[in-house]
Parts: sequence; C-alpha cells; structure tokens
Amino acid sequence: MIRRLYDWVLSLANHPYALFALAIVAFLESSVFPIPPDIMMIPMILARPKRAWLIAGVALVASVLGGVLGYAIGALAFETIGAPILASLGKADAMAEFSTRFNDMGFWAVLVAGVTPFPYKVITIMSGWTGMPIATFILTSILARALRFFIVAALLWKFGAPIRNFIERRLPLVFTVGVVLLIGGFLAVRYL
Repeated sequence: MIRRLYDWVLSLANHPYALFALAIVAFLESSVFPIPPDIMMIPMILARPKRAWLIAGVALVASVLGGVLGYAIGALAFETIGAPILASLGKADAMAEFSTRFNDMGFWAVLVAGVTPFPYKVITIMSGWTGMPIATFILTSILARALRFFIVAALLWKFGAPIRNFIERRLPLVFTVGVVLLIGGFLAVRYL
C-alpha cells in the first residue's frame, strides 16, 4: 500500500500541475499523509533546476500551512482525529508521557521533527494538543522546513543528478546528526 502511494506521489512530479500537486502533498504530509514532499521535489528540481527555489518555497509554505492544520487537529479534535493518526504511526503509548515534557522543549521538538526523518505530523498534532504557543510553533516550523527544503533544493541545483543518491539515502542522517550536534552545543554552552 505505502509503496503504491509512494510511486503515485513520485509520478505526480511529471504532471503538468506538479507544483500544485507538490503543495497538496506538502500540506497533507504535515498533518495526515505518510509520504514526504521531498519525493516529488527531487525529480522536479532535477528536471528544471532553475525552478529549485520556487519548488522549495512552495513546499515550505504548504508544509507550514499543513502544520497549522495538524496543530488545529491536536487542539480541537485530538480524541477523534489526532489520537488515531498518532496510534497508526505507533506513537499512542508515548503520547501521555511525551505531552508532560513537550512544551518545555517545544522549540526543539518542532525543529527536530521539521528537519529530520521523524514524522513532522506527530509534532504538529502534539503541539496543538499540548497548547504550545501558536507563534512559537509557526516560527519554528518555518525555520525547520526552510532548512530541510532549501538545503535539498540547493544541493540539487548545485550538483544535479549525482547528488540524488546522497539526498535520498544519507541526507536524513546528516540532518539528524546536525540537529544532535546543535543541541549538544547549546547544552555544552549552557552547562559548562
């Protein structure tokens, strides 16, 4: 099922309305959809490198707006919509424990989920459920998603097809290591 969905999303990259399709995928991925917009961005940018920044910008705006939908699901419909989505992702058991500490690390939670392979939709829903300040959520989402999408766009724009394998297989790990080092650096400065 997921593989067919993945292939379908990938095929949208060649559609005449690919930018519109990317916006829909990026919007839905931030709240309910399992396939990330990067899957469409890569072939779209490789086909038209001059549009790399436009493609990344569309993914950014749509993703943040979709994140606001996820926030609203968490704030207004957690029991009926949010909890089943998180349960389908295998996150149901951790929800109660996680919510007690979530707002203390809200900025970092949104940043980490927005940049790394961790499902961003989990954080968008949890942000609304725990009552994270909406301004903090939106600003951090803009920062995190811009980092993710514009780094992918920049790499593809600069290096083209040869960098594709790196982006698909190793960039999520690089993002994760980078976030861990960033957090570690802040902790070291704070406590040392």
